[in-house]
Amino acid sequence: MTSTVPNAIEHADEQQPPITMFGPDFPYAYDDFLAHPAGLGQIPATAHGTEVAVIGGGMSGVVAAYELMKMGLKPVVYEADRIGGRLRTVGFDGCDPSLTAEMGAMRFPPSSTALQHYIDLVGLETRAFPNPLAEATPSTVVDLKGESHYAETLDDLPQVYRDVAEAWAKCLEEGADFSDMNRALRERDVPRIREIWAKLVEKLDNQTFYGFLCDSEAFKSFRHREIFGQVGFGTGGWDTDFPNSILEILRVVYTEADDHHRGIVGGSQQLPLRLWEREPEKIVHWPHGTSLKSLHLDGEPRPAVTRLNRTAGNRITVTDADGDIRTYQAAIFTAQSWMLLSKIACDDSLFPIDHWTAIERTHYMESSKLFVPVDRPFWLDKDEATGRDVMSMTLTDRMTRGTYLLDDGPDRPAVICLSYTWCDDSLKWLPLSANERMEVMLKSLGEIYPNVDIRKHIIGNPVTVSWENEPYFMGAFKANLPGHYRYQRRLFTHFMQERLPEDKRGIFLAGDDISWTAGWAEGAVQTALNAVWGVMHHLGGETDATNPGPGDLFEEIAPVELPED
Repeated sequence: MTSTVPNAIEHADEQQPPITMFGPDFPYAYDDFLAHPAGLGQIPATAHGTEVAVIGGGMSGVVAAYELMKMGLKPVVYEADRIGGRLRTVGFDGCDPSLTAEMGAMRFPPSSTALQHYIDLVGLETRAFPNPLAEATPSTVVDLKGESHYAETLDDLPQVYRDVAEAWAKCLEEGADFSDMNRALRERDVPRIREIWAKLVEKLDNQTFYGFLCDSEAFKSFRHREIFGQVGFGTGGWDTDFPNSILEILRVVYTEADDHHRGIVGGSQQLPLRLWEREPEKIVHWPHGTSLKSLHLDGEPRPAVTRLNRTAGNRITVTDADGDIRTYQAAIFTAQSWMLLSKIACDDSLFPIDHWTAIERTHYMESSKLFVPVDRPFWLDKDEATGRDVMSMTLTDRMTRGTYLLDDGPDRPAVICLSYTWCDDSLKWLPLSANERMEVMLKSLGEIYPNVDIRKHIIGNPVTVSWENEPYFMGAFKANLPGHYRYQRRLFTHFMQERLPEDKRGIFLAGDDISWTAGWAEGAVQTALNAVWGVMHHLGGETDATNPGPGDLFEEIAPVELPED
């Protein structure tokens, strides 16, 4: 049991096919594409060594650059801040360097199978992440309206929580054909996936998450909806998502993206950093021992992009913060798309007007975290009176919302994520410094755990992030509002450029917010692979007949197209 509120069906049969983020919008097997011995494709020898701009050094940009390099192209990566993007792992000043905090992505579902390909490729280890009531979580405390409940499993909570779990299961089954879609995704039954999803997109594109709950007889109780919003399923409360499109939520639950999470041992930023330095065994044109790092002067990416424009011959010209101007036959833009509206001076001619509209309409979620280092995992001490853990993974309606306890053994220093919040809850922290935030959080947790002196265990200064205040992000991740499906479809399908006028080709959108599964690194990887296919095709290349790419199969599995009128 890994969810605070379980999925609509429980998978007792362990022999069934594993789930993957395989659709439902674009049911293409990215994991099979990556695993195939024929590779991702090839380009004509005359194009070998051609420079391709890759703007953004997050997971999507590094994956795209790595795969382009393997094909014999020369990626030129531009990065305004640091390699990794929202895979950002930081340490604590003056503390053991093994103590780290995940400021962005910190938990990854097994259904992220394309992402897992790269985790395995660079030799990283994962371990179970301590979500609410997960098997790896010794205990969980749910604190609502001043009343706390201690639980090691869902059955330890009062009956109303099980009632809410059952209501969510019924709501999904009756309103979204949950078990049917989950089964089709597991079996990779593309016709059935498309049949179910086409009806739901047409029916639900204009519906909010909250409206979907309200329309369900199972959630006729406001109290149940309120508890569900504050406690949620998988990672905790979901009321900050209530205004978003229900289609966003269905993508998560269908693919079990919110379940069975793993964390990367040593920090998630190691993944793009190791990929940056990796020397592929199979590589075209370049000598063995070539890496992305070795292809860049001093092993560093180019600085921030300040201007993008089209020049003669339908080339993409890039100006960076050093004033350097370079022109490319192709470019991939993987940074958050709002950068094209604010931080980078762009020609209108870069994209069709409908794509500019979609970029402008992109809706980002705010998010903040604060971590502190502690001397040991004291929360595993037992209360003499109750025999319970003195402190637990905590879900609450107080300011902290979600508190996570992260350790690497009983006798080693550990880390507490005092608070992880989203949207309005995140904005409440925005004016406060890291120390001011910590004081409010310690006060809230002190009311839940009056006999626990958290402060005496803290061994270093807190570290914090508010992604809405980060100058190269301005938000944590995309989350579509009702009616945004058409916009997302334009952005996701942008890599299919034969549909575009010739003077709008050559620059390819990729990254987390271009994907259907924003907020998950898997989406960044998938759109990177789409863009790699697009660049390869743009430069006259092709895939092996035995391993068709996402563009080769596009007509068979293209996302549902809703009428524009």
